[in-house]
Amino acid sequence: MYSYTTEGTCSRQINFELENGVIKSVEFVGGCPGNLLGISQLVAGMKAEDVISRFEGVHCGYKPTSCPDQLSRALKLALEKEAANA
Repeated sequence: MYSYTTEGTCSRQINFELENGVIKSVEFVGGCPGNLLGISQLVAGMKAEDVISRFEGVHCGYKPTSCPDQLSRALKLALEKEAANA
């Protein structure tokens, strides 16, 4: 289980679980409940690398980031951590 503190978004934190590079679950703390629940359900079962490539660089209005972009950053860090521990 990983926990990532977001920056520049309405959500404050992302909790997620990876297994062999595949997203098992995602939970956003704060933010837009319906949209983030939808994102969480859509990415469950996907490869983290695929989610990163789709969500990286997505902006929310005038903000330089978004909840999906923050998820991509969190997933990148988790994959780097897993690779270092392998």
